[in-house]
Amino acid sequence: MSNITATQKYEQLLVTISSAYEAGRVRAVNAVNTELVQTYWKIGQYIVEFEQAGMQKADYGKGLLEQLSRDLTLQHGRGFSRSNLIRFRQFYLAYPICATVSHILGWSHIVELLKIENALEREFYEKQTVSENWSVRELQRQKESGLFLRLSMGKNREEILDLSKNGQIIEKPTDILKDPYIFEFLKIPEPYHIAETQLESLLCDNLQSFLLELGKGFTFVGRQYRVTLNNTHYKVDLVFYHRILRCFVLIDLKINEVKHHDIGQMNMYLGYFANEQNIEGDNPPIGIILSKDKDELLVEYATYGMNSQLFVQKYQLYLPNQDELRREIEEVLRGEEII
Repeated sequence: MSNITATQKYEQLLVTISSAYEAGRVRAVNAVNTELVQTYWKIGQYIVEFEQAGMQKADYGKGLLEQLSRDLTLQHGRGFSRSNLIRFRQFYLAYPICATVSHILGWSHIVELLKIENALEREFYEKQTVSENWSVRELQRQKESGLFLRLSMGKNREEILDLSKNGQIIEKPTDILKDPYIFEFLKIPEPYHIAETQLESLLCDNLQSFLLELGKGFTFVGRQYRVTLNNTHYKVDLVFYHRILRCFVLIDLKINEVKHHDIGQMNMYLGYFANEQNIEGDNPPIGIILSKDKDELLVEYATYGMNSQLFVQKYQLYLPNQDELRREIEEVLRGEEII
């Protein structure tokens, strides 16, 4: 018995040391990252202050960064390319107060943010990266898919500014909607011919990317979820549970334009989940029909007086034209700082 006890204690010691070591490594990496970011900001500050003092025009002109790059590289080695110095300078100009930059962000995140010219968009992506703990790759994908522009569609000026300042705050069903949803990660070549079952399978095969597109709070429950009424079986394409809104989210996929009977069927699913699947503490379920095409007038009439938790949204298989989205939002922001 004593040998077993000693072995158990040793295993516990091993786990404790390993946990402490891993936690220390994480703290060390975070500390190094914070110091590097602050150092790069300082370098940018020194360059800008040197320029503002008139020294650039007096002695170095346009060759300042080239000269700095050569001299700093001779003294310290790699890391002082002209492009890096440009980024350091841009970093200081974009964030005049270094403390406003979250310590969670690594330099690679910041470089991606600095590529965004408009301050509203940049601030939004910064907030979302921190709140949703995006990797650099995830941040790149959300930028390329025009997430800020898509979330801004249909909002007034005050709502767009609030979105930029605070990021996406999820408090009600409409906060999780996008216009449109983008499934470029499926890599379906143009022109495409795909069935609804194939689209569903591809989304499930790329579930991590799909969840990233859906947004924060979604957890996958199942596909082809059976609903049985009076011995008749129906199936919801995809079922999720939203941890923040505390409700089921039902998704049906349509490769063509949504019809009125599709809306009626989703409304039936919502009634079923509200009465048969919800438990204490759950809020009413949300239904989203994702359709390639959408007849706004048909949807308006087909949903008249119906469940306010039911939405018909469009999806695209390819990246959106961000210039077109941006022009629409410019009209809302016209007269003030615009995108």
